[in-house]
Amino acid sequence: MNEIIKIKISEIDDFKNHPYKVELGDELNTLVESTKLNGLLVPIVVRKKEDNRYELLSGHRRKKVYEILGLKEIDAIIKDLNDDESTIFMVDSNMYREKLLPSEKAFAYRMKMEAMKHQGKTSCHNDTRLRSDEKLSEKSNDSARQIQRYIRLTYLIPELLEIVDNTGKIKEEHNLTMGLLPAVELSFLSKTEQQIVYSAITYEDTTPSHAQAIRIRKLSSKKLLTFDDIDKILLEEKGNQHEKISFNKSKIISVLPFSLAKRDKRYIEQYIIEAIKAYKNINK
Repeated sequence: MNEIIKIKISEIDDFKNHPYKVELGDELNTLVESTKLNGLLVPIVVRKKEDNRYELLSGHRRKKVYEILGLKEIDAIIKDLNDDESTIFMVDSNMYREKLLPSEKAFAYRMKMEAMKHQGKTSCHNDTRLRSDEKLSEKSNDSARQIQRYIRLTYLIPELLEIVDNTGKIKEEHNLTMGLLPAVELSFLSKTEQQIVYSAITYEDTTPSHAQAIRIRKLSSKKLLTFDDIDKILLEEKGNQHEKISFNKSKIISVLPFSLAKRDKRYIEQYIIEAIKAYKNINK
């Protein structure tokens, strides 16, 4: 069923939980201009749904370009695939994009692995057959172990996952980044603990190294993880820290109102910032 037919764009639904992002930007604009000049070079791929609509398997960016150009129909190939086959086809069709964010790989690998297990093509309990991650690695540039690491990223809260995605983007001022290995360690924390870690990261404007993330995970396993513990770990000097201004604590405390002397340091910092703002307004 590789015949190319024209389908109304209004009848095509995006793949459910599609892991690959379609973002507006220079790359998509280039594709828009290319399509204007040359037309659609590669048809999209869809499958027929029970409600007589179509589900998009390959070509989410091409469909977006057609929507931007205001076109009503698009060339498509219809595939006769079940749910699991569709998931595997969708992941494989997009996995070789030139630029993939860690989060895109993470959710794509997880979706494909779950589909493969559901198909019963692999088994983790049968030594004569390959495990799902090993099977996945056969058609990937990543090893089975690396695939498992990527899948762990799907257990991160969105805020932490975004910091991991920043690693592959152009570095901008105050753009926090975090490598795969420390992110994997943090993925074993509860969602509440991850929120605390994220608060500490944004407060100190730095992310943990792999060794620091391991220590944070160990504290979590012992039910001993607090904001102050994370804060102390993050304050240890390392390569990815931004330059900080240090003050003598006793001197600061000596000029603070007595009611503030024993408050949390975040509260004291905010008090100092507001005091400086007020001073600037007085001297305008």
